[in-house]
Amino acid sequence: MLSKAPPAGVYPKIGMGLTPLRFADGKPSQADNDKINENLPMHPRNHVDLSPFNTLALPGKAAAYQKITAPEQLAAPDLAKQNRFILGGGSNLVMTGDFDGLVLHMAIPGKRLVKEDAEAVYIESGAGENWHDFVQWTLQQGWPGLENLSLIPGTVGAAPIQNIGAYGLEVGECFHSLTAWDFEKQAFFPVDRSDCRFAYRDSIFKQEGWHLNGRMAITSVIFRLPKIWTPNNRYAELSNELAARDIAAPTPQDIASAIIAIRQRKLPDPAIIPNTGSFFHNPLVDQAQADALLAKFPALPRYPQPDGRVKLAAGWLIEQAGWKGKYLGPVGMYEKQALVLINRGGATGADVQRTMAAVQADVKAKFAVDLTPEPIFL
Repeated sequence: MLSKAPPAGVYPKIGMGLTPLRFADGKPSQADNDKINENLPMHPRNHVDLSPFNTLALPGKAAAYQKITAPEQLAAPDLAKQNRFILGGGSNLVMTGDFDGLVLHMAIPGKRLVKEDAEAVYIESGAGENWHDFVQWTLQQGWPGLENLSLIPGTVGAAPIQNIGAYGLEVGECFHSLTAWDFEKQAFFPVDRSDCRFAYRDSIFKQEGWHLNGRMAITSVIFRLPKIWTPNNRYAELSNELAARDIAAPTPQDIASAIIAIRQRKLPDPAIIPNTGSFFHNPLVDQAQADALLAKFPALPRYPQPDGRVKLAAGWLIEQAGWKGKYLGPVGMYEKQALVLINRGGATGADVQRTMAAVQADVKAKFAVDLTPEPIFL
């Protein structure tokens, strides 16, 4: 559990342009709540279709739905009593049916330079900002460091939960701190990097189950971007793309442009072909299993990890198991990238689960490797 609590009686300044609210005992009184409710209306909509809010376009209704555009809204007393789900961009979500509870759709905007020191700049973003747009904005401001994470779907607030990563970089490497509202303790908590327990596509928010039970709602995130920038182009696909462009000394914009081009070539646009991006984690196996697989499959892509385990390429395993471009009804694995599960139209959560299970079974039968899905199932 987190041990750090905000100073008594003060909300830390979160979001951009927000005035901290001061409470006598660290919690809002009824008068405070009345003021919050008066200035920031909380009128949840009932029986809301969530298909526009998940990038797989799966059907499912929320019993109640509320868009959150300012952190103070989360202090409304009724929210703590309800069954909740915290929704970001919906790019890591599989709807399995209706949700009998309250969906809080995090849409807190804003971005700013918080401070700088001799070594780095510290950039804060509201949880509702689009991740890709935020990355491009930092580059436009002359603050590189996040360019390898260009064109990843979702919101800023969701990025540390999943510890998103691509092309040789994970968000945890640039993360400084965040602020989250704890519905159980009815207070905002600062969470620094050491608190987050970042791992491969993992964090304390997943480890504690907060991404499922709605206990914590991230309201803003601060990133630390070093002033001395060096290109991170060690990922083979990226270095090959830069070489094809005859770029020997890439700028941050060059790397962002190359990654955007790579992703656009092999990944479908969710607005056209509904998907969640990479559907399965790249599995981690011990060295002995990796050696045994390599002896049987010499072309096996493998990536040794600092802890002695070996990461395998899930997309390669899926393709070798015969699933690239294969479908069960309306759901299948994309013909240009076997790691991406897509909805060709009219799919339900049950269709997704059926295809997922079939892919897992075939990969298990061929390689004796278990595949774990990345998305949340609601």
